[in-house]
Amino acid sequence: MNAKERRREIASVLSERPVSVEELAGRFGVSLSTIRRDFEQLAQAGRILRTYGGARTAGAGEKSLREREQIATRQKAAIGRLAATFVKPGSVNIFDAGTTAGAVASRIADRSGITVVTNGLTTTQLLEDSDGIELIVIGGTLRHVSSGMVGPLAEQVMSSITADAAFLGADGVTASRGVSEGTPEQASLKRIMVENARDVYVVADSTKLGVESSHWWTALDRPWHLVTDDEATEQQLAPFRALGNVEIHLAGPA
Repeated sequence: MNAKERRREIASVLSERPVSVEELAGRFGVSLSTIRRDFEQLAQAGRILRTYGGARTAGAGEKSLREREQIATRQKAAIGRLAATFVKPGSVNIFDAGTTAGAVASRIADRSGITVVTNGLTTTQLLEDSDGIELIVIGGTLRHVSSGMVGPLAEQVMSSITADAAFLGADGVTASRGVSEGTPEQASLKRIMVENARDVYVVADSTKLGVESSHWWTALDRPWHLVTDDEATEQQLAPFRALGNVEIHLAGPA
């Protein structure tokens, strides 16, 4: 059994119940370090979640912020590094809630002369000690699963702000529909972000390209930027290239 086959079998086992590193090492006759590397590969692909001493399936439905923090960590770090180069001195920037927008925020924490408007607690916590950044946190109803503010109050504040750039996360992004989210409130707030920003950057790792797992959408019927990682395939990117209004940026290792 090669590594690819073993990882497929591991994912199948984890779909039934949580399993320890030791149990899988014995089952497949390999070392503990080999199973840990398998876990890392599967977690990076978003198929499993690491636990203390083992792993479990990522499951269906919307993932919590803590779960998302374990998925595609290398890719998000690369996306954050690249997307941060689009945050210009003296600019006003909207940062969406979520871990990928947070990866961008972490890369500008030591800069100055920048304004960040966010509905996300992740970005808020990353920038709260950044004296050089004017941080505007909008209020609203907290979605505990994503640590983001939504609802009428959030929309009212966001409607009163215009920005040089908006950095939007997504549950999924497609060429035909735009950005998908788990609730209508999230999609509604994103529409205001899109309307009120001069430049729009969708920051999404390659596992989210072409994904339609959620039912609420924010259309992107204007020029915009897709910042994703270099594991995106040409098959995934082709529909976006065909639109003609999307500039694609691929983030690779530092």
